[in-house]
Amino acid sequence: MSIAKNVLEAIGNTPLVELRRVVPADHARVLVKLESTNPTGSMKDRMAIAAIERAESDGRLSPGGTVVEYSGGSTGASLALVCAAKGYKIRIVTSDAFSREKRDHMRALGADLIVVPSEGGQITKELIGKMVEQAQRISEEPRTFYSDQLRNEDAIAGYHLLGEEIWSQTRGSVDAFVQVVGTAHSIAGTAAVLRSHNPNLRVIAVEPTESPVLSGGEPGAHKIEGIGLGFVPPLWKASIADEIMAVSTEEAKAMTRRLASQEALFAGTSSGANVVAAIRVAERLGAGRTVVTLLVDSGLKYLTTDLYTSS
Repeated sequence: MSIAKNVLEAIGNTPLVELRRVVPADHARVLVKLESTNPTGSMKDRMAIAAIERAESDGRLSPGGTVVEYSGGSTGASLALVCAAKGYKIRIVTSDAFSREKRDHMRALGADLIVVPSEGGQITKELIGKMVEQAQRISEEPRTFYSDQLRNEDAIAGYHLLGEEIWSQTRGSVDAFVQVVGTAHSIAGTAAVLRSHNPNLRVIAVEPTESPVLSGGEPGAHKIEGIGLGFVPPLWKASIADEIMAVSTEEAKAMTRRLASQEALFAGTSSGANVVAAIRVAERLGAGRTVVTLLVDSGLKYLTTDLYTSS
């Protein structure tokens, strides 16, 4: 491996690992991309560098400028990483509904945080709306670039390389791709590249059972951080996925704990949701096929939550 000139060159090229103990023998193999090996421990580093560098290239962000975003934590930490590396200030609107580790991480990377209180730590449509409104107000200040993740199409390009990595690492053997939906950047960007190589690829989108809005259901409260916003994200298109699968908070937590204790893979709750859905797809496809999904971030981001402390 060559020496990176700076931390931003360390983004990407993450390992792909086969699950051996949580997937039954008669299922398709399930491979997980370890996005926790990115610098902030999250796949969001990919979208952050894409969004910032495209804003630099067209003049929306200039030296001495300030980046503004609303975030539950992973996008915020990734944007803060890129801003610290490039010398920009950053202000992030977040909430106590998300883990303390994420807020501490953003602050450590130099972010100025505005924390919106939640109702009992629940992630709801109303909470996300309040965060977005506050970020919009701040973005009206001079010399500010509002990265506005829900509407930022530039961020999708950050996941094109992820698709190429998966295709190369599997040597072109991918039958299905499974991914949770938050902003829809990662599923859109990765699936587009994989489908360019394999038009028969099946793409499965994952959302919380408690808030199944992509499936046409009603929004509700849940505790799978990073997904299930309570409304259909602006960048979502029905053509992205062949199927939408719902996974409950409890199912996701249980699988996340199994991944740690049985596979030695330490991840967050949305990663558990991905694996629950991937195993369902693997059962359907049967032996000899390949399902790929993402472990989107590290379990180190959730140590003060009930994800691990209650097990």
